[in-house]
Amino acid sequence: MSKFKKVAGIALATTVFAGSAFADQIRIVGSSTVYPFTSYVAEEFGATTGYSTPVVESTGSGGGMKIFCADDSKESPSFTNASRPMKVSEFKTCQSNGVKDIVGFKVGFDGISIAQSKDNEPLNLKIEQVFLALAQEVPSEDGKSLIKNPYKKWSDIDKTLPNKEIRIIGAPTTSGTRDAFDEMVMEKASESFPAYGGEDYKKVRTDGHFIPGGENDNLIVAKLAQDKNAMGYFGYSFLEENHDKIEGVKLDGVAPTKENIADGSYPVSRSLFVYMKAAHEGKVKGVGEFIDLFASDMMIGQKGVLKNIGLIPMPQDELKKVQKSIKNRNKLNLEMVKNGVVLPL
Repeated sequence: MSKFKKVAGIALATTVFAGSAFADQIRIVGSSTVYPFTSYVAEEFGATTGYSTPVVESTGSGGGMKIFCADDSKESPSFTNASRPMKVSEFKTCQSNGVKDIVGFKVGFDGISIAQSKDNEPLNLKIEQVFLALAQEVPSEDGKSLIKNPYKKWSDIDKTLPNKEIRIIGAPTTSGTRDAFDEMVMEKASESFPAYGGEDYKKVRTDGHFIPGGENDNLIVAKLAQDKNAMGYFGYSFLEENHDKIEGVKLDGVAPTKENIADGSYPVSRSLFVYMKAAHEGKVKGVGEFIDLFASDMMIGQKGVLKNIGLIPMPQDELKKVQKSIKNRNKLNLEMVKNGVVLPL
């Protein structure tokens, strides 16, 4: 078993805990994509400091924000992971519930990989073809109106594609991966079709050809390994960790690799984030030390250990700005959230 899977398993095993222990044990919720990176840091933190190993739960970015913003008590999560920036509505919910001071930082980059079983022939899809496979409504034959999606097989979309059923396993609506996929694939591709009238269309079909995969991306990987007719999408780290079972699908001719994600040539690349309740530095033991470890060169630097399990590090100059912001415990404000950033404007 790989170190990555051992860490994930240990972190999951620690999710059973006594409520009275929260003040002595950091609690973290949020994105399934950021989960393996945070779990690694949590295990290192527990092994090398005098503090308890933090509890890390995979709840999805949206679910994590909801739990994180519910209240500021010491029993609430000190951190939430997100595979997209905090939304204005979430920030306002936090504020109204007493979660006033929030410190955020970028962890690095990730790509949303579409993958399939290694038993299949290599595949290259256009973003528009993925959209037509998933959209609830698609352009009619003359391109002037929208009709219920009639495509059952990939070859129905394009005769050069495989003659097999469309079956895509993806993230639920609570997931930051779903948010990012909808924005970078669905909405972007819809702009290519006049029938949508300029609307950023992202409605996904519900007739069984799209299968919600839950928040555990390892389960999607397992399904792809068993079902060679299925495809699925998730964070790049899960492709990196399971390259012996599954392979990435090229999008617009570009493969999901570290290099292509880092330089932005892969079309579905995104930033990953962690948010912290600043007030918990005085309520929960080890909170400050944990965020300092997470933002260190050892973890997220160009040669950091998280790179070994799929994180795409940010450029050195950007990392230094992130680390300075963390050192100063710079707080988020509404303008920063509106602009989708965690560094001071």
